[in-house]
Amino acid sequence: MNRHLQHILLAMALLTAGEAGAQMRLPKQADEQSQRKLFIAEAAIRSLYVEDVDEKKLVEDAIRGMLEKLDPHSSYSTPKETKEMTEPLNGSFEGIGVQFNMVEDTLIVIQPTLNGPSEKVGILAGDRIVGVNDTVIAGVKMSKEEIMKRLRGPKGTHVDLKVVRQGIRDTLHFDVKRDKIPVHSIDATYMLRPGIGYIRIGSFSATTYQEFLESMQKLRQEGMHDLVLDLQENGGGYLQAAADLAGEFLEKGDLIVYTEGRQVPRRDYTAPAGGQFRDGRIVVLVDQYTASAAEIVTGAIQDQDRGLVVGRRTFGKGLVQRPIDFDDGSMIRLTIAHYYTPSGRCIQKPYTKGDKRDYAMDIVNRLKSGELIHEDSIHFADSLRYYTLRQHRTVYGGGGIMPDYFIPLDTNRYTRLHRELAAKSIIIQQNLRYVDQHRQELKKQYPEFRQFKQDYDVPQSLIDTILKEGEKQKITPRDDDELRRTMPMLRLQLKALVARDIWDMSEYFSIMNEQNDAVQKALELLQ
Repeated sequence: MNRHLQHILLAMALLTAGEAGAQMRLPKQADEQSQRKLFIAEAAIRSLYVEDVDEKKLVEDAIRGMLEKLDPHSSYSTPKETKEMTEPLNGSFEGIGVQFNMVEDTLIVIQPTLNGPSEKVGILAGDRIVGVNDTVIAGVKMSKEEIMKRLRGPKGTHVDLKVVRQGIRDTLHFDVKRDKIPVHSIDATYMLRPGIGYIRIGSFSATTYQEFLESMQKLRQEGMHDLVLDLQENGGGYLQAAADLAGEFLEKGDLIVYTEGRQVPRRDYTAPAGGQFRDGRIVVLVDQYTASAAEIVTGAIQDQDRGLVVGRRTFGKGLVQRPIDFDDGSMIRLTIAHYYTPSGRCIQKPYTKGDKRDYAMDIVNRLKSGELIHEDSIHFADSLRYYTLRQHRTVYGGGGIMPDYFIPLDTNRYTRLHRELAAKSIIIQQNLRYVDQHRQELKKQYPEFRQFKQDYDVPQSLIDTILKEGEKQKITPRDDDELRRTMPMLRLQLKALVARDIWDMSEYFSIMNEQNDAVQKALELLQ
């Protein structure tokens, strides 16, 4: 039997499912007739079809076709797609260790990774990498993906980088030994106010829990006793990472989440002893893009009456996927169970099998219905009513987690002019040029971020440059009123971007959050 087809039949013949990664075994009564039918169809196409067929693609299309008729989250990924998808979740990739951006067709280093391969050989923020080994990458219109392919490579391999540095006439050469580069899932950690810490988690990866413990330790040392946990736009990730993190807030034995499916017996995830944050107050921030593992944390804190939830109704993904790996590096992510919050809520939103388009349009439909702007546009059926475990507050399942305090989406915050300037990358490109030209003087003038946040004002010359570039691309304000309304958020964003490029993402969010309605509501509740 064809090896690819064997993979299909094995996937069809799955499994009494227990722990992720557990040994698969065939059902007692496999449907041999259906399996034989699939085999004959593939063999007939391969052998008799009027034109040559790509057998690998044929098999992949068959797998995709089966999965497309299931739920919206069961999926197949090619070896390349699997690698790109799992690298962030695994918490590392192999490469040279730089954050960079492209200004026109030149790679500019934003920051070298701390203690990474590039920093160790002396590459600095602001350096331009113009060549990789024998290939010129500047001035040749090479795509960002192609450049990344040349910079990344197996740990221990060497790459020769040609670098242009401001103030140095000659091109510099650096021999960089590639290494494991950490991918951090925590975007920001800082003190919002005295006694109130802030942690923003971008996703739940294999390293999230350890990163979280380190962030908590840092904030504790700075005097934190209450926490704002920002899960806005967090699309989820590993269930176990979410359960481990939620356990830090709860008492020993408190239920965090449980999973159950047709072939998967119920499994409870409970808090272990010794959670490091069982006493301080918590506010969790969510929005319509908060999903999956992030909803597990949110649901546990809400159902156990451990903290308050602020924001908008979450995405509503209550399905558990198991990865099924193939020999060639491709993978199926197959839904095997639902997960339930401590009160028994399944927060999976409704879907029609095979109709992924309608499912994908849900956020757009929420906006059209007014739900993202008006709290009273959200309706839950009485059959979906549940109660929190300690204070017996009413909560609902069947379509995301409804926050305790609703924050409407501010559709007027960014004007049409601002959105179009951003969409054309004019804001980010001109900011990069500005920082590149003024990096040293900014560092000298503002040696500490606290001073920068307090005193720095975006120069009018940078604003004028952005507006001038917008004119060149036919992006202009409709009238003086639109220009006036654009300026506050544009200046705030530019100040945050400068802070990011001089320091890091924590400083970026420290500035942006001063105008974030959900963050400000959290502060109001805690203060």
